[in-house]
Amino acid sequence: MHDAFEALVALEKLPLHIECIATWESSLFIGTRTGVLLVYSIKEGNGDKRLEVELKRPMKSFSKKPIVQLDVVGPLGIFIALSDGVIGIYDLETCSPRGQLQKSKGANCFAVRVQPGASGKGHNVFLCVSVRRHLEIHQWNSRDGMFVQFCPDLNVPDTARVLTWCGDSICVGFKREYTLVQISGGALTELFATGRHDPVIVSLGPYDVALGKDDMSICVNHEGKPTQKQALMWSDPPFALERIEPYIIGLLPKVVEVRTLEPRMLVQSFALDKARFICAGRDIYVASEYRVWRLEPIELVAQVNQLVQDKQFELALNLAKRVQESKRDNRERIAEVRQLQAFHLFTQHRFEDCLKIYSELTTDVKYVIGLFPGLLPNEFRKTLKYPAVPPVLVGSELEKGLGALADYLTGKRNTLAKQTKEVPTTDEQKRAHEEILHVWEVIDSTLLKCYLKINDALVRPLLRLKDNCCHLVECERVLQNAEKYEELVQLYQNKENHKKALDLLLRHGQKNTGPLRGHEPTIRYLQHLGPKRLELIFEYSKWILKAKPEDGLRIFTEDIPEVEALPRDKVLGHLESVAKSLVIKYLEHIIIYTQDTNPVFHNRLVTLYRERIEAILVEQSPANGSAMQSVTAGSEPGDLGHYRQRLLTFLEQSQHYTPAKLIVHFPIGKLFEERALLLGRMNRHEQALAIYTHVLKDTKQAEDYCRKNYNRSSEHSKDVYLCLLRMYLQPPPASSLGVSTETIPQANVTAALEVLLEHYEHIDTAKALELLPADIPIMEIDQFLCHVLSKQTVRRRNQQMLKSLLLSELLDVQQQRIAVQSQLSLITQETSCATCRKRINQSAFARHPDGTLEHYYCYQKTQSNT
Repeated sequence: MHDAFEALVALEKLPLHIECIATWESSLFIGTRTGVLLVYSIKEGNGDKRLEVELKRPMKSFSKKPIVQLDVVGPLGIFIALSDGVIGIYDLETCSPRGQLQKSKGANCFAVRVQPGASGKGHNVFLCVSVRRHLEIHQWNSRDGMFVQFCPDLNVPDTARVLTWCGDSICVGFKREYTLVQISGGALTELFATGRHDPVIVSLGPYDVALGKDDMSICVNHEGKPTQKQALMWSDPPFALERIEPYIIGLLPKVVEVRTLEPRMLVQSFALDKARFICAGRDIYVASEYRVWRLEPIELVAQVNQLVQDKQFELALNLAKRVQESKRDNRERIAEVRQLQAFHLFTQHRFEDCLKIYSELTTDVKYVIGLFPGLLPNEFRKTLKYPAVPPVLVGSELEKGLGALADYLTGKRNTLAKQTKEVPTTDEQKRAHEEILHVWEVIDSTLLKCYLKINDALVRPLLRLKDNCCHLVECERVLQNAEKYEELVQLYQNKENHKKALDLLLRHGQKNTGPLRGHEPTIRYLQHLGPKRLELIFEYSKWILKAKPEDGLRIFTEDIPEVEALPRDKVLGHLESVAKSLVIKYLEHIIIYTQDTNPVFHNRLVTLYRERIEAILVEQSPANGSAMQSVTAGSEPGDLGHYRQRLLTFLEQSQHYTPAKLIVHFPIGKLFEERALLLGRMNRHEQALAIYTHVLKDTKQAEDYCRKNYNRSSEHSKDVYLCLLRMYLQPPPASSLGVSTETIPQANVTAALEVLLEHYEHIDTAKALELLPADIPIMEIDQFLCHVLSKQTVRRRNQQMLKSLLLSELLDVQQQRIAVQSQLSLITQETSCATCRKRINQSAFARHPDGTLEHYYCYQKTQSNT
């Protein structure tokens, strides 16, 4: 507790029995049992005399009956008195009567409500009077200077003991219960019982009241709903209450208590003998039957300081906001109290509440981090000054605190991220930006330490952030001590210290245990380095390519942007120098899967296929080699068939190799199928067909070759079937075919006739007949000739039909032309343009199909607009 008020004796040993009191500015109005009204002026005194009291006006003949209630309406310059069941209106200065509410005879209590007028001009004053079992509502009429009835009387179930305005309703305390009565309509809302004592109501604001029930005060709003989770408790049932922000003063049988609603606490308790009445205005007065005290508020600054010492920070903040001083000083005072409150919450291990306050105050992050052990260097932490020595956190409390700190730092981090979006331009902005980055570095480094202690699974997501600002040296030390090598690699990668990361991966990759064992972590790391760090990729891929060639190739073939951006010519050179066995697979990958069209790569792949095939052929024995001559190319067993099939397929499908450069490396006496494909790509069809017909003796392959290469519109390929016919009828010398001189190519008339019969439509008949031997019987070519003649007949018939159709169309067009030309356009002096309405005369004109005429330039203008 602390002292919020000081009780000063204002009046004592009055000869008259006090029934009620009211105050306005420096005046105190006292209503007595004998009907005498006493008006005192009470001002600040000098020296030992704290108060100067002067009786301004004793109104002995004010009333013949006790004055049971007084209330001052200062804005109207009146006060209201209830005596002998009559409501009287009196002048505030002279105490002279202005009138009475005759309709309210028999009144037992009243309540006044003062509201600002419309647009802030004047005041709206309402008066509620309880008369037996109904309530009268009056409104002040400034024109007449008197209260007039505002609405019909409101019926209630019992006589009211006490009244208080609550919004647009009246809160009524009956003998047994509290009820809310709406002015508009008179609807009643029953609240709860009053308990064993008389009802007590105090207004907490325009729309809230506190209702007494025994030793409790229950707060409700104008709808009758509780506004506090718990009631305000008193040591005894109070019989009078008064609201003095932020306090509620209660007059109890033995003492006067001062309490607060938020937080609910007893602030002060002092004894005033038989105090029964209380009123508040500019000053606060408490009265017994023959004595009056003034409650003098203790200076707010002193109260705040006392509360801070007592660690009652919520109330201290409430009072600090009310201190009358400059806005800047008030902000500093509130911030100081909140800083102390936050530290106190930390000592109570209420970390979330503590850090919330620090966040709102934008306290230096390093100051907050220094509260926790082991997060800042000891030398720096010793320089931080706290209200007291921070408690040492261990065990679950430390884990709980670090969790709250991590959330706090994450929020700060997000705030800094928003502040760094704009690029600094001025020197001041650049200095501020550097300071932000320094704080950011402290935050991220501390977050990493927190995560290591509370949840190490969060470390890697933190390090993967693109804007991560962890301090390299400090975090490297922490991660090494914690043996978090995967996270250490991530740190190096984020800081672009790739050599350190790769050295670490190399050391641990050669171990049999640990998260970084094996070559996979290194492969994944190298795959994401990109072309700018090609030298590092080549340097640290060597040990993988030698140990695990197939896996090492994935460094250069993975389907990710960084790998696809690598310069393929340099990668090819690296593989040829380190792992030559992988070159074919790499070339196949970039040509087949990535669709690379570079002729250099295509030529290189053909060369590698050829070299591999030749090496296999050399390794085979002569016996096996002769046996292989009868096997179709690509169907040989083992690697030979595998590579020949790949080579043949590639030569047939690829359009980007250079056959003229490659064919010189293919010997005449070997790899006939491959040589034939190369010759065909060079449009040397006779040589290619010579190989199929006389070396391989495969008529089917020869015809397939012609089918694939025939093109009627190409000068080089339109006579490919004629070339096949020539190879059958006029074979070339054996020396040009690359076969043994003992084997002489022989003409194959039967095959030639079959070609003529099946492909006569693709062969020039005259040239074919010139190639046929002169002694060939006509019966052997009669089918060929019949097919040719039939074809020519059909073609002639089609041409004649086409000619007739074209002639008919020509005659139709000629007829239409004559009909159009036969039309006349007569131009007279009255003929005008359809567009501009001017005469055409001898100007150039245009005629439309419907006969409409217009100037030629008008016609051109219309056409250009459309």
